[in-house]
Amino acid sequence: MSAPTVYDVAERAGVSIATVSRVYRTPDSVRAQTRERVLEAARSLGYVPSGNARGLASRTTGVLGLCFPDYADPEAEAEAEDSDADDAVMLYSDQVIRGMERAARRHGYALLIAALLEGGTEDLVAKVAGRVDGFAVMARTVPTEDLDVISRRLPVVMLAGPREIDHLDHIVVANTDGERELARHLIEDHGLRRLAFVGGEADAPDAEARFLGFRQACADAGLPVPGAPDLRVAMMTQAEGARAAEALLDRPGERPRGMLFANDQMAVGALRALERRGVRVPEDVAVTGFDGIPLGRIVTPSLTTVRQPIRRLGEQAVELLVQRLAERDREPVSLMLPVSQVRRASCGCG
Repeated sequence: MSAPTVYDVAERAGVSIATVSRVYRTPDSVRAQTRERVLEAARSLGYVPSGNARGLASRTTGVLGLCFPDYADPEAEAEAEDSDADDAVMLYSDQVIRGMERAARRHGYALLIAALLEGGTEDLVAKVAGRVDGFAVMARTVPTEDLDVISRRLPVVMLAGPREIDHLDHIVVANTDGERELARHLIEDHGLRRLAFVGGEADAPDAEARFLGFRQACADAGLPVPGAPDLRVAMMTQAEGARAAEALLDRPGERPRGMLFANDQMAVGALRALERRGVRVPEDVAVTGFDGIPLGRIVTPSLTTVRQPIRRLGEQAVELLVQRLAERDREPVSLMLPVSQVRRASCGCG
């Protein structure tokens, strides 16, 4: 069956070819209702736009793509500006990009990056798909149904989160194992029993996997097993971590002796909030994060965390895309990369 064309989309949507073109080139120039009708027609047909149809058909663009949610953290950037460490500003997505760039260059590819704001437009994703030979997508970036359409035409690798589409290659890290062992360290090695976990939204897959590890450690130690994190935040930034730490301090009853955050950015924000409140870390409360971003090394006290192989995640995504381009019919691969515990001063080690 031949690939759908712009003519097919125009006919299905009941609009002109020029309108279809404007939806992808200048979406704001098209009424929202018409734009949605065109995008729905494109999805149903499996249409992917391209500025070079021949290049798309032969997979010879020489470019790989990465789509990820753009969750900026101004506090982290400001923190890094005061540091002499060149890589201190690098957050999770920055390190994935660096890993992909390194591997793409090794294989002779360029990298096209699309950072989508929350609720980002479908046309941006379609534009990326139309200009690359294959692309990697971070969890919670592109709706599953859109990914399914794009994957009919291009190799796609899912990064992090659950494997939503069985026929796609998928890479995740050992989130549950890493958080379980970190919580066990606080319980068994430091004797802490009153622990609080700060997570993300319920549909944030990595944060939920880490909360599951925390629950497992509590169960193994005979502690009460919470049904939900002590607090959830919408954006796992330093500012949200600071607010969460303040809220935990102000709750009635005994303060927690350990605060476990679902990522390093929140944990760093919590350290600052605790310092402002005169709460000593780790003497009064231990603080831990997850990810292993460079910023955790330079804060005071230095942050105990679980280091995931973030750059390797990006490198492995490229390797799978290159393999898929060479062998389109191979069986899909699902990889789980190991993590490692980094014990520093914020829990009483180091």
